[in-house]
Amino acid sequence: MAGHSQFKNIMFRKGAQDKKRGKVFTKIIRELTTAARMGLPDPNSNPRLRAAVLAARQANMPKDTVERAIKRGAGGGDGEACEEVRYEGYGPGGVAIIVEALTDNRNRTASEVRAAFTKAEGVLGETNSVSFLFDHVGEIVYPSAATSADDMLEAAIEAGAGDVESDAEQHAVIAATEDFNAVRDALERRFGPAETARLVWRAKTGAPIDEGTAESVVKLIEMLDDSDDVQNVYANFEVADDVLARLSA
Repeated sequence: MAGHSQFKNIMFRKGAQDKKRGKVFTKIIRELTTAARMGLPDPNSNPRLRAAVLAARQANMPKDTVERAIKRGAGGGDGEACEEVRYEGYGPGGVAIIVEALTDNRNRTASEVRAAFTKAEGVLGETNSVSFLFDHVGEIVYPSAATSADDMLEAAIEAGAGDVESDAEQHAVIAATEDFNAVRDALERRFGPAETARLVWRAKTGAPIDEGTAESVVKLIEMLDDSDDVQNVYANFEVADDVLARLSA
């Protein structure tokens, strides 16, 4: 079990830092609708929907907007159903990138993703061409003020988590996908609702790049994230914290 992250930048999710409120809402609404369509409309009985509601709350989405999206998904007949698609490829500097999308038109989404990679002089690969460089895991995040690093570590171990990374800002509890729901529920009983709780792709090792290459990678991530269909973007690059903060500001 690790107390601190070895690579703070190996997973960069521009979507989580997107300041364009309308675009963020569009992505969350699509996830709410899809989660409700694929499972029960009750967040307490539908872990995916529960995570989407939590994301909506963090984005300050109005409650009635959340409820309408859930009802639309539960109704099943309104609008086109979206399907999950994953794209993988290499960006500038050989950085491995995974793109998760929800789309009602595979051709449109594939074209947008391919165009972004091409413009950034990257290469869009086949499915599983880079995913072996990542672990697909559950991640439950609490602010550092929620409890001490030692208490979070103890609680996570008892709950069945595989790792904990704590720093001055947050505690990130990592769990195997099959244990994710049980770990999240156990931690919420002890510490209350998590800041975020979702399945993510975490790089196994970091790919060090310089500031110039990092700028190109961030631009690619921004282009990908600009698509309403793209939900999450993960990359395995490693760069100094101050450089990343400056580029993503």
